[in-house]
Amino acid sequence: MLTTPDNRSIVHFDLDAFFVNVEYLRNARLRGKPIAVGGHSDRGVIASCSYEARKFGVHSAMPTRLAKRLCPELQIIHGDMDNYSRFSNLVTEIIRSEVPVFEKSSIDEFYIDMTGMDKFFGTTRYVQYLRKKIIKESGLSISHALATNKLISKVATNECKPNGQLEVSPGNEKSFLAPLPIEKMPMVGNKTAALLRSMGVETISILSQIPVEMMINLLGKNGIELWRKSNGIDDTPIVPYHEQKSIGTENTFEKDTIDMAFLHKELVRMTEKIAFELRCNNKLTGCITVKIRYSDFQTLTMQSTIPYTANDHLLLQKVKEIFNKLYDRRLLVRLIGVRFTNLVEGSYQINIFEDSQEMIGLYQAMDSVKKQFGEKLLFRAACI
Repeated sequence: MLTTPDNRSIVHFDLDAFFVNVEYLRNARLRGKPIAVGGHSDRGVIASCSYEARKFGVHSAMPTRLAKRLCPELQIIHGDMDNYSRFSNLVTEIIRSEVPVFEKSSIDEFYIDMTGMDKFFGTTRYVQYLRKKIIKESGLSISHALATNKLISKVATNECKPNGQLEVSPGNEKSFLAPLPIEKMPMVGNKTAALLRSMGVETISILSQIPVEMMINLLGKNGIELWRKSNGIDDTPIVPYHEQKSIGTENTFEKDTIDMAFLHKELVRMTEKIAFELRCNNKLTGCITVKIRYSDFQTLTMQSTIPYTANDHLLLQKVKEIFNKLYDRRLLVRLIGVRFTNLVEGSYQINIFEDSQEMIGLYQAMDSVKKQFGEKLLFRAACI
């Protein structure tokens, strides 16, 4: 991680309604209409929606059935993660070619450290140049904010959407946050907001005036961090984006085997293990590599790029597909391995085009049990 000097210049880029805008590029006739990207069935979940749909109260992660009830004219579009991944990678490469250090915090969000740029081109001027280049080369709408830390730049970007830009000057962080409702503050979810509002705390200004000791009594250690953020304090560093980051596992067998049922069980076990680790670290993978070592020590690998995901059922399908292509010698197998690369920050919610509410709830419940009691307690029957 980088150091966090005073008077940093941090810009936050957010690709506005990313999934929706990619769909606009594919079909311009959709523009201006209330649309949502997600599952077609009433049991599906909304991944993203247009600003026209948001006027009716539709938002991401909302059940499709409820979204249609709020907006009867809503058009549901089936998601295409291959296309979204392509556009995300395009913007990533544009940013990579123009700045020395950036953090890709999700498929459609970026933080860039512009500290010191004012000595050369002028930070504001260069950010505007970069924004225009992204819009020109990708065709996507983008909002951005420039501030002294990641917190302020993130909140400010949300305030200037869609297709807007904002700059919060050094020293004005607290005054910028002051009039905003507490729900605008990262870390304040529904339960925390309800607790604070029951105490009469409705704005970030009031929140910032609560003694830190009281915040600790209310929320424990999180109370300290929330107090700091409400006062505009955030020293979180930019974490440089490295596409080569990976996570994987492999198993060398005590006895070489050709038992296909056993090998498939091992693939399931390993994929489940590292997929759970992805979700725990709030990561998504965009590439899968499968490795086989035969009894004669010949080692083969094969990889495949995939739409960003961290979901077992999608990863397992691809892992088995790669393995079946790779295993072609009918020799005893000494070792197999699975590795995920091209990792980006992201949560389960961006891969919900095919999933029902029940599937999402199942993953959340499974991960909760694994975190509380250990990942070995719960696994697919295929591993037995």
